Amino acid sequence: MRPMFESATLKLTGWYILILMATSLMFSVALYQITINGASVRVDHLQSLVEESANPQAFSTVNWVLVKSNQLGETSLMLIAGLFYINIIVLVIGGVGSFFLARRTLRPIEYAHEAQSRFSSDASHELRTPLSSMRTTIEVALRDNSATKQSFREVLVSNLEEVEKLSRLSQMLLDLSKLQYDKLEFSPIELKPTIQNTLKTLQTNEKRVNIKGVKNFIVHGNQDAIEELFTILIDNAIKYSPPKSVVIVTTRRRNRQACIEVENIGDGIPADKLVHIFDRFYRADSSRTGSGGHGLGLSLAKKIVEIHSGELSATSAPGKTTTFTVLLPFATGRR
Repeated sequence: MRPMFESATLKLTGWYILILMATSLMFSVALYQITINGASVRVDHLQSLVEESANPQAFSTVNWVLVKSNQLGETSLMLIAGLFYINIIVLVIGGVGSFFLARRTLRPIEYAHEAQSRFSSDASHELRTPLSSMRTTIEVALRDNSATKQSFREVLVSNLEEVEKLSRLSQMLLDLSKLQYDKLEFSPIELKPTIQNTLKTLQTNEKRVNIKGVKNFIVHGNQDAIEELFTILIDNAIKYSPPKSVVIVTTRRRNRQACIEVENIGDGIPADKLVHIFDRFYRADSSRTGSGGHGLGLSLAKKIVEIHSGELSATSAPGKTTTFTVLLPFATGRR
């Protein structure tokens, strides 16, 4: 636990205990007053019954003031002792409970803070890489006294590629932020036309992608987000498969949900890396860095599916096939 959250946990625990003990003491005072008043009333009632009895002379020598005082004193001592031990027990049990309640209250904030710190660190690293590359190429060009117009052009082209990478990275970060904090508008979406529109957007060769599944399922979601989801999955499948291989997109029904599978043939993903592919900035193969990826695409896809109350999983047979499976709930009353 970070020192900041340790301090916050102790402070919150202290406030919980303070509120608990204040409440307990107020109840103790109220209980004390009610019990003492009840004892006083009982003694007064006993005195009135004796005085109204058939032989009051037998009790004429009784000092009722002393009796009442002794009775109230004994009751007060017993009550104070009982309430003291009860409040000690409440303090101990409440203190332990307050600490665990404070930890549970702050845990989501701590996780969010850690995720934000990790995300900021990773993002700054990803931004720093293309900026360093641009700076290096510019510095080398400026120091080269024999540089020609062609060499300067090559530097500009190289820097333009890095700018495009930065632009894509920035857009990915904005999309992740939008999905996390903005409320998306949902509506019925036809899957088959959406997948076909995605292929047009990617401007890929029709022979590279084979769409299977005759029925056009209708799901409940955000049109732009669903199109982005298919763009990421199909683009990855095309990018990381041999040029002449075919990417298969299959739609079917599974457990009252629409199931979309994107399968490609390629090197595959090792099992130890497969569990991390949806982590932000994670790349299963570092050699793929040159392809322009930043390890954010699948994280974005995962977030989109989660927002739509669906599931996204991946299976891979190294050296054979890799399949990404999306499960999305049908639109209400639509199949």
